[in-house]
Order: sequence, then C-alpha cells, then structure tokens
Amino acid sequence: MSVEATAPPRDRRTPVLVGAAVAAGTALLALVDPHDGGYGFCPMLRLTGWFCPFCGGLRTTHSLATGDLAGAWAANPMLTIALPMVALGWVWWLVRAWRSEPVRRSPTWVWVALGVGLLAFTVLRNLPALAPYLSPV
Repeated sequence: MSVEATAPPRDRRTPVLVGAAVAAGTALLALVDPHDGGYGFCPMLRLTGWFCPFCGGLRTTHSLATGDLAGAWAANPMLTIALPMVALGWVWWLVRAWRSEPVRRSPTWVWVALGVGLLAFTVLRNLPALAPYLSPV
C-alpha cells in the first residue's frame, strides 16, 4: 500500500480578499479627491519636514484610478511606476493560488534592494536641486 503525500490546497480566499479591499480603497480614492484634503497627514513630513517615499501616494492612486498619468507622476513618480507592478504581482499571486501552485518566497536580495531603493528615493526627493521634480505637488 502506497501513501502519496499531497500538498494541502492553497488558500484562494486571501488574494481575493486583498484584491477586494484594495479595489474598494481605490474606488474611494477615485471618488473622493485627496487633493481636496480630508485624508490626514504624513507623520514623517509633520515630524521631520522630509517627504517620505509614499508622500503623494493617495494623490498618485487617485490620478491613476482616474486616468491622469501626468498628475500621478507629479505626485509621486516612484509609486506611478510601482503601483502597476504591484497590481501585476497581485494577479500573479491570484493565478498561482487558484492553480494551487506552491508558495514562492522572494529572495532576501529583493527586499534589501527594495529598502535601498526606498531610502534613495527619500533622500533624492528631499534634495533642494531635485525637489521640483520629485517632491509631491
């Protein structure tokens, strides 16, 4: 008698619930313009006077959701590039979960590169010479 070990089925609910939550948040941002205020403030900007790598992120998301690529770029160029990539990553996660493919962990270097990139963007967007190009509008 042979007993074959089978992997437990992957959780399909998590990527669906994450996608639904992000879609709801994006819909809210598409309907309620963050340029008008009302969403709060950035703690890093308030405490240090420096723009964090995510400053302008709500305006970027609003602009992308409403099709204003120039407005998204003006608010946060890094997120204008990163958010569509994150959306593609979510689709990849959903497809792999739906097919019950095994979980693939990101190598450590990916997380180190991401941290270094965020830190570099933070420093660059706060330099006076680059502020007109990288600071949120």
